[in-house]
Amino acid sequence: MKKPRKSKYGNIKTRVDGILFDSKKEAKRYLELKLLEKAGRIRGLVLQYPVQVVANDKVLFKWIADFVYYEGNERIFEDVKGVRTQVYALKAKILKIIMGITVRET
Repeated sequence: MKKPRKSKYGNIKTRVDGILFDSKKEAKRYLELKLLEKAGRIRGLVLQYPVQVVANDKVLFKWIADFVYYEGNERIFEDVKGVRTQVYALKAKILKIIMGITVRET
């Protein structure tokens, strides 16, 4: 019998409300956001929201936000980070420059 592969960054997949999250940290943040939504502090919570980054009619890459929601009239794109890789940092810069999206890291 094969042992499950260990995660590159040590995260442990965690299931909450029937949803499989990539890490305990992401699952915990989901529960926090649900409480904030229930309290009326945020609204429109969406999980795993895809964003296509396009420049000169070419798709550069597809990025998936862990969570998207509204805080007042501001749309928040949030990504839960355990390890901030160089690739992620570059994608976040491109999202800001091309799409005008500032990623909130938690």
